[in-house]
This record gives sequence, structure tokens and C-alpha cells, in this order.
Amino acid sequence: MTAETSPLPLKARLAAWRYAFLTTNPPEQGVVDGVTRWLVVTRAGVLPMTLTSGLMAVLLAAVSDAAVDWLNVTLAVVGIVVAHLANNLMNDLADTEVGNDTADYPRALYAPHPILAGLVTKRQLIAGILLCQVVDLAIMVTLVVRQDWWIVAFAVGGLFLSYAYTAPPLRLKKVGLGELDVLLTWGPLMVGGVYYAGTGSLPWQVLAAATVYALLPTTVLMAKHIDKLPYDGPAGTRTFPVLIGERAAKRLTQAMMVAFYVGVAVLVAVRALPWPALLVVLAVPMLVKVVRAFDQPVPAEPPADNPVWPLWWAPIAFLHTRRAGGLLILGLLGWAVWLAARG
Repeated sequence: MTAETSPLPLKARLAAWRYAFLTTNPPEQGVVDGVTRWLVVTRAGVLPMTLTSGLMAVLLAAVSDAAVDWLNVTLAVVGIVVAHLANNLMNDLADTEVGNDTADYPRALYAPHPILAGLVTKRQLIAGILLCQVVDLAIMVTLVVRQDWWIVAFAVGGLFLSYAYTAPPLRLKKVGLGELDVLLTWGPLMVGGVYYAGTGSLPWQVLAAATVYALLPTTVLMAKHIDKLPYDGPAGTRTFPVLIGERAAKRLTQAMMVAFYVGVAVLVAVRALPWPALLVVLAVPMLVKVVRAFDQPVPAEPPADNPVWPLWWAPIAFLHTRRAGGLLILGLLGWAVWLAARG
């Protein structure tokens, strides 16, 4: 599964990369090349949530009255994507070091664990983390020179929350604060940071919209921690779902999904978001299915179309997040194009 196979034609390689990106797992023929390997190791499949945060900031800047530095926002988007990759690598390293990730823990079951499955060595994982941090440091310094020192607050704040999520001594995930970490990171820090990098300002409307969107990535983490309840509770990892129990965690996750749509509607009503943001209503049929699914038990056997088993709720929440977030971006893009066409 982890050994690279003989060279494949480009079409087959692209298919392998696509599969690895969509599922965070190697294709059936295994790790076909280094690209496939690192797509799996970095869990690149969850990057759409971060790209949505970045694009949201870009489009909010585009439809604002502020002067926008497009090089700055481009660098900032690249920076948050690289930071997300570093975060995934740091989490795997820290969880392995403290003994949380084992061969029978979900992290090593829903996808090959970078170290435990032999995809990379610990030294290679650390090298990957350092490379990401060097790239982000260069971007931060560039943005400080081009904008101002407040960029450091966003960058260091993101690095702190990323590190503290799993690493000692704080280990926010273990004390029920991991979900709040994600809400702050994918909302005010990512969206707010990219917007500030491009405009030098941060109005309340952007922070409010960022927080509303961040409800969606937080539902993915809530769902993932619900999936892990049978493992985390006995191990002493007190995620928020462990603290409040499965039933309450599911209800809260459902409520956050619904709150996203309510939040978008309210922000449109107070003109914090343009009316095309209401395009998200096209995801309501999927929302209804997902909310109903959370009222049903987990299947007794792994479904054939679920490559990340034993995760069940997490992929359901992720697909909803990708759909709703994508429609939000499409609505903002449509408004930006309309404004540009009007001159």
C-alpha cells in the first residue's frame, strides 16, 4: 500500500492524484509517486475549506470600497494554504509523539498514517513542517514590508493555534477547546488576515461573515470527534463531544449547520454581505439530508463508497461544507463580476 509502484502514464498519475486528493488515501494500486505520497501525508483533501476562507476574503475585498493590493491577497491565500498543510503535519507529529496516534486509532484507520504506515520518516515529516514554515515566514515578512506589522499578529496567532491544537502543554483538542480553535482559525484569522493583507482594514462586516462561514469547518471537526467518541473517551482525550455526549454533540452540529444559513440571511439583510450570497440556499436540500442523517445510527458495516471508514459523520459534514461554501463563493464571485462589468 505504501510502496511506490512502477511509473505510470500521465493519465493514470492524474487519476491517482485526484483519488488521493478526494479521499486522503492512496489509490488501489498504492502510492504511485511522490506527489501521491505527499497528497496523502498532508491530507490535502481538506484544503477546500481553507481555499474557501481565502477566496471569501479576496471576493469581499473585491466588492468593497477599499483599495486592494492584489499581490498581497494572493500571497496571503498561498500563506494560509501552506499553513494548513503545516498544521496537518504538526498534528500528526505531535499526536504520534504523545502516543495518541496508534495503529488502532481512527487516524491510522481512515487513511495511512504518515509515520506509522511508513509513508515518511519522522525526519521527513519534520522537514516538511520546516519547509512550510519557511515559506510562510517569507510570505509574512513580504506582507509586513508591503502592508504593516499587524500581519505578524495574524500569522503568529494562526501558528500558535495550529501548534496548541495537539501539542503539549496546551493540547487544546484534549480539553474541549479544539472546536473553538477551528472556529477562530478558519474564520477571523484566515478570512480576516487575508482581507487585512490586501486592504489594510478589517471592518466588522468581514469578521461577522468570516465567523458565519467558520461554522461549517467547525461542524466537520465536531463530526470527526463524534466519530472518535468510542476511542477518545477511554483514552482521556476530552474533545467537546466527549464533554457533552454524543446526542448533544450531534444536535449542536446540526444547529451550527442551520445557523450558517440563518447567519448568511441576516448578514444579507443588514447589508454586510451582498444579496447573491443567498445562493447558498441551493444547498438547503443537502442540508436537510445531512441533518436527517445525523439522526440515524452509524451503519453496522463499512459502506462500499466510504474510503475513510471508520469516519462516518465527518465525511458527511465535509461534503455539506464543501457544497455550501462553494455556493457562497459562487455568489460573491457573481457579484464581483457584476460590479466589475458595471465599471
